Amino acid sequence: MKQKQICTKMIKMEAFYKNGLRFECSRCSVCCGGGSPRVVYLSKRDLLELCKFFNMTSESFVSKYCRQVTYYYGAIVLALKEQKNHDCILWQNGCTAYKARPLQCSTYPFWTWMIEDKSLWDECASECKGMNRGRLWSREEIEELSKRYSENLPLTIEEFEKLSKP
Repeated sequence: MKQKQICTKMIKMEAFYKNGLRFECSRCSVCCGGGSPRVVYLSKRDLLELCKFFNMTSESFVSKYCRQVTYYYGAIVLALKEQKNHDCILWQNGCTAYKARPLQCSTYPFWTWMIEDKSLWDECASECKGMNRGRLWSREEIEELSKRYSENLPLTIEEFEKLSKP
């Protein structure tokens, strides 16, 4: 019986961010490239929002701003292109599509894997000036953003082709 109680306690461990976490974007662009290659995956929702924002068809947007990348299990999905310096193609001294930015961007840094434990959070914070500073985000807000991030699956090329057919 004691072993079952111990296992139950381990499963219900309190999240390290139970009292919230601080984050406020410093616009440093590290997460938008910052000299290192990054992949910004696009979901169907992301693509439609960006097309609406730029007043472009999905075919035109994909042709101008997207590339194909390999995702898990070999799936080919849409992602934003990068500039030569590895910054996101939408980064020009700030995000040119900030109000319609992909969910991957708007949920940062509350990505599921980044909030697994404090050591991972702190490791990521060593690269991001906005983490552990600024606004205090509640546990509920963090978990909602993390959920949205994990449910936001990239659009496969096959799904895009079906979407773009009349």
